[in-house]
Amino acid sequence: QVQLVESGGGVVQAGGSLRLTCTASESIASSLTMGWYRQAPGKQHELVATIRSTGTTNYGDSVKGRFTISKDNAKNTIYLQMNSLKPEDTAVYYCWRPPHWGQGTQVTVSS
Repeated sequence: QVQLVESGGGVVQAGGSLRLTCTASESIASSLTMGWYRQAPGKQHELVATIRSTGTTNYGDSVKGRFTISKDNAKNTIYLQMNSLKPEDTAVYYCWRPPHWGQGTQVTVSS
């Protein structure tokens, strides 16, 4: 059972930045896809960003141009750099390595 451990969430003012980290319990080098999803209260699960083994990235429309996903295979870690944060980015952010999910980390953006 792969374990995914997220960190880096917190409270930040609008316009600020946070970097989320997700470390896997085993090598991610062979992972075809990994990524981040989020869920805000009363809303559906939403794609934030994914990264393929080739390095190709994909972003949800609401975060394009503000968030950047990256990975470090040597550290079995993916990152989500979040800039220009908005109150609507407030959610629990989940790391995903199919079919496994992390426990989530809360991001709260105050106006």
